[in-house]
Amino acid sequence: MTPLSQDIKSKLSRLNVLEKIIAINVVVFVIGLILRTSFSWFELPGDLSDFILKPWSIITYAFLHGDFWHIFLNMLVLYFVGRMFLNLFSAKMALNIYLLGAISGGVLYMLCFTLFPNILGANSSLVGASAAVRALLIFICAYMPNQEVRFFTFSLKLGYIGVAIVVLDILGLISGISDPIYGNAGGYLAHLGGALLGYYYAKQLLKGKDIGKGFEKLMDGFVSLFKPSKKRPLKTVHKNKSKVGGYTKGEFNQFNNQKKIDVILDKISKSGYDSLTAEEKEFLFKAGK
Repeated sequence: MTPLSQDIKSKLSRLNVLEKIIAINVVVFVIGLILRTSFSWFELPGDLSDFILKPWSIITYAFLHGDFWHIFLNMLVLYFVGRMFLNLFSAKMALNIYLLGAISGGVLYMLCFTLFPNILGANSSLVGASAAVRALLIFICAYMPNQEVRFFTFSLKLGYIGVAIVVLDILGLISGISDPIYGNAGGYLAHLGGALLGYYYAKQLLKGKDIGKGFEKLMDGFVSLFKPSKKRPLKTVHKNKSKVGGYTKGEFNQFNNQKKIDVILDKISKSGYDSLTAEEKEFLFKAGK
């Protein structure tokens, strides 16, 4: 192994899971530019009969992009959302939401293409990581909607940001439907599919249910098919089946309650105790006990 390849391998090993996804997207895009190919065999077709011939495209389309600005904006948002996400949750959950968001966006796109073919146009296909990125972004906004983020000289709650993004996607969808030639109705449908997945995932996680566990096991089983088998001595393993998002249920509840307390205390420091709702006051009183 040459010093250059060792250096590249070392740098890649230090990347988190979402940074590795960014790297894969960039490499695929650059290869496409060099070879001047569109990777059409990996794009997601709108027609279900075409999809049956290439079922892998429900995921691979999320690693393809049409032009520089398409990939640049998606990867920029993914980078900043990824930093926030991985401060709170595990890398496996990030990967779950990313891939499930891509699948959810792709399914909604194909479903609408089948039901309303005139909206998306003939021979339509989908590329881009937007649905997967939307899933992560809306997940964060729905999981802690009262958390404020700084924008230059003012702050905005994540909940408001999430609503604004969904509204813009709906307006984009309407615009795309009214102008099927130059619009991008299919892309906005995928955005909304990813957003729905992210919102539902967050709300279920707040209830203590990680809906991505089944998908995670499926992916682990798929990856294990390509790993060389190793004979190991048999040993008894006691599995903890009550984990949620990488935490035990007790740890998750403690973590979730602490996040709520932090948000409430932050609200008090900015607006005073009287700005709290009755529910927030009651929660803080119980937590104080």
